[in-house]
Amino acid sequence: MKRHILAAALAALPMALCAQTALDAYSVGQSELRGTARFMSMGGAFTALGGDLSTLGQNPGGIGIYRNSEIGATLGIDIQSVTSKAQGYSENERQTKAACNNFGYVGAVSLNNSVMPFFQWGVSYGRAASFNRRYRGAIPSLNGSLTNYVAGYTAAEGWTPAELNGYAEDYNPFQDSYAPWMSILMYNAYGINPGTDASTDYQGLYNGNAGTATFDVVEQGYVDEYNINFGGNIMNMVYWGMGFGITDIEYTNSTYYGEAFNDATIPAKTGQGRTSGSAALGYESWKHIYGTGFNFKIGAIIKPVNELRIGVAVHTPTYYNLNYQGWAQTEFRCESGIMGYYPNTSTTGSTEDWFSWKYRTPWRLMAGVAGVIGKKSIISVDYEYRPYDQMQVLDDNGVKYDDVQGDIKTYYKNQSILRVGAEYRVTPNFSLRAGYSYMSSPFTQETYEGREMMYTSGPDDTETQPSFTMDNATHYVTCGLGYHYKWFYADAAYVWRHRESHWAAYTGYDGNPAPMATLTDNNSQIVLSLGFKF
Repeated sequence: MKRHILAAALAALPMALCAQTALDAYSVGQSELRGTARFMSMGGAFTALGGDLSTLGQNPGGIGIYRNSEIGATLGIDIQSVTSKAQGYSENERQTKAACNNFGYVGAVSLNNSVMPFFQWGVSYGRAASFNRRYRGAIPSLNGSLTNYVAGYTAAEGWTPAELNGYAEDYNPFQDSYAPWMSILMYNAYGINPGTDASTDYQGLYNGNAGTATFDVVEQGYVDEYNINFGGNIMNMVYWGMGFGITDIEYTNSTYYGEAFNDATIPAKTGQGRTSGSAALGYESWKHIYGTGFNFKIGAIIKPVNELRIGVAVHTPTYYNLNYQGWAQTEFRCESGIMGYYPNTSTTGSTEDWFSWKYRTPWRLMAGVAGVIGKKSIISVDYEYRPYDQMQVLDDNGVKYDDVQGDIKTYYKNQSILRVGAEYRVTPNFSLRAGYSYMSSPFTQETYEGREMMYTSGPDDTETQPSFTMDNATHYVTCGLGYHYKWFYADAAYVWRHRESHWAAYTGYDGNPAPMATLTDNNSQIVLSLGFKF
């Protein structure tokens, strides 16, 4: 079992692989309450209202409301606060970022026709989601180990030390074997150890005596959408529209996870067999998902009487072509004097883990009703349905991964979104607004509570980030005000978001729950929109 832990590169050619997980599909398939200040201050309840630049990305039928052209832009400041808590220990991370939430243009052309009096077209940019989030914390009493999880399936699959050895001459296990990359990493960093050089009875560090763990996670990125819409109205009663959306995704996740045990199963100093002693393992992983997609939207708003509006809209799935990059590295120290640093050089230099894949988000169905009270008040209610269990993950040739599709059906369920908004015109130029939005969790209860086995290595066992995050319900409470004078308008909004999530260091195994922490987001946004109608 003599292995030399050196920071030396393994000479190998890059290898393009096709793999992806159900958890990564959800990570890049989310959206948030974002748009113009008026839209956000009313909780996004605009399916039946229209007449706002944000509706180009929500209900295209809203463009039919326009009788004048409009141009506008929206800026926002995000004040983010994330608290992680595990076994009574908590830490808080804060950060503030500014971004452009939305800008767009709508042109309205009079057709001088009683049946179809106006035709409208518009283009807009909108930030559909921001992935920026950082959280860190500690688990004071660790009753399990990432190394034991990896040791379990490495032994069950019968991988020999010779197949996992990363420093054998003219042999690169990452490219020359089909062994899971996590197994290769942990073997070469002394995280998993066999009884002899030839045996496959691997054991991890945890031997029944509790340890401690720390974690530090940085998520960054966004989903941006560019919309091109066309619409009109029929006899000022039916307002219709259709649109194409082009999306751009950037998502990165950098995670450090460390374990320490005062009494652990470690390799003997002689290099043969195992013994007990103190040990610590640090595991750093990184992944980057990026690419573009497109979707189609169609919608309508019906106004049977001036006081009532009914809206419906359907979005096709967004069809993505995506790329994945990833790497991981480990650091190991133990009482017996063996110290090692083993970078996964197959994922850091000329042979980083990378592949292309295709992804389809769930389709979206939304309906809304709005009431106009006199000329001063508006009350609007929306419902949206997203079947996350119908997401699809495909290889670069468009072939579905049956195993991943099975995971999607197991982990996810339908998501319901409720939006409520109100506006009151205090004076002819000044308005007050308020709203609320609720997004249910797309995860099944068993998954969210950690009672499902979660597969994170991909169909080819090459992905090397075992940790993941699962979101519970999200709540938005919003308010704002608006001012317009002749052709100019200025709107402001304040948006408070509350969300709880579970972070897991890895999946539970053999009835042993994984180390988990509860994350609480209490984030604030301050939004300002300026525009002209002409």
